[in-house]
Amino acid sequence: MIRALPDPEVGPVTVLGVDDFAKRKGTSYATVLLDMDTHQVIDVLDGREADTFADWLRAHPGIEVICRDRGGSYALGARQGAPDAQQVADKFHLLQDLGKAVERTVIAHHAALHDPDPGPEYREPAPTAAPHPTKPGADLAPPPADPDGYRDGAGQSRRLVARHTERYDAVHALLARGLSLSAIGRELGLNRQTVARFARAGSLEQVLFKATHRASILDDFKPYLNQRWNQGVTNAAVLHAEIKSRGWQGSAEAVRAYLRQYRPDPTDDQSRPRQAPTTPAPPKPRRVVRWIMTHPDHLRETEAEHLAKILGRSPELAATTGHVRAFATMLTERTGRQHLDGWLTAVRADPLPRPPLPGQRHRTRPRRRPGRAHPPLFIRRCRGHHMQDQILETAHVRPGQPRPTPEDGAPQLSHRP
Repeated sequence: MIRALPDPEVGPVTVLGVDDFAKRKGTSYATVLLDMDTHQVIDVLDGREADTFADWLRAHPGIEVICRDRGGSYALGARQGAPDAQQVADKFHLLQDLGKAVERTVIAHHAALHDPDPGPEYREPAPTAAPHPTKPGADLAPPPADPDGYRDGAGQSRRLVARHTERYDAVHALLARGLSLSAIGRELGLNRQTVARFARAGSLEQVLFKATHRASILDDFKPYLNQRWNQGVTNAAVLHAEIKSRGWQGSAEAVRAYLRQYRPDPTDDQSRPRQAPTTPAPPKPRRVVRWIMTHPDHLRETEAEHLAKILGRSPELAATTGHVRAFATMLTERTGRQHLDGWLTAVRADPLPRPPLPGQRHRTRPRRRPGRAHPPLFIRRCRGHHMQDQILETAHVRPGQPRPTPEDGAPQLSHRP
């Protein structure tokens, strides 16, 4: 009966919020429109094209402010449908973009994440926690040479690692020949942004670090599982029961899948169980990003201690943390008009790997065409407050190009299995 009721009419809207959402991720998207004064959904548009958004704006005149993300299609639709409206970037999208920049910086300085000393949570288990006889460590084969994230559940090298290695070598070989990023993309059949990501990477490990260090719900319990495995307790059900008493809420299958990489190869009669790593793994990049993006008063004691150690080992990450907290202070205290220029100057002065700031152009990004500059975006505080002139850039969307046949002698990439 509720669904049968007619939709309420859209009244006068002066501050409009627009964002996209996935009806089916990677396949079908839609656009949601909100009245930012009442926080009520007023319409849903099929797709997320600029023309659809522009047509809706023309049918609903009187909009003074459009609050959006940094997507180019909504910027174009706003210019076409409501050219006099002020375009605004809200706090969520600003912090989201800031988090992505922080993640790139953390990955670039991933060496500082390694802590040689176990944290307070990695304590030796009590002797009563080992009711099963232990085996001597000499019976175990050496631990795997590659880190945990480089191997699949069977302990074999992941296809992603081989594919990224192949692409990294091919891209840098063509860069050495003097080819542009667009030319390399045509040669290898890769998207230009993908080529740029491999070209900007200083090493292969920098490309692989994010993909091979994804967070897992088992991360906090891996040091304990590794220690018990090296002591001879190899029964997954027993280990699952032990970590369950220590707070684990996952399934036994997750424990069984993790231990599979250390078990003997069933196809090799001579293989032995492998020794598990004895040193704790470094925290995952996204966890460190969360620590940096969180207010210091809201961090747990162990998190604050671990972050302090990381910042002590990396002046670059310490500087990044200071910039993040200064930016958050500007947002919460609404002092961007007074402090934004100084903040931008301080960020540009630090040699940190980051995306281009407003007014900069990355060396791998083409210049905009004359007359195609995007209007400035402003940070919307809340209803009744003045808008701050925080200038951002929207992404430039380039049309796709047909993929030509690779030239003779160019590196070839194998198709994805």
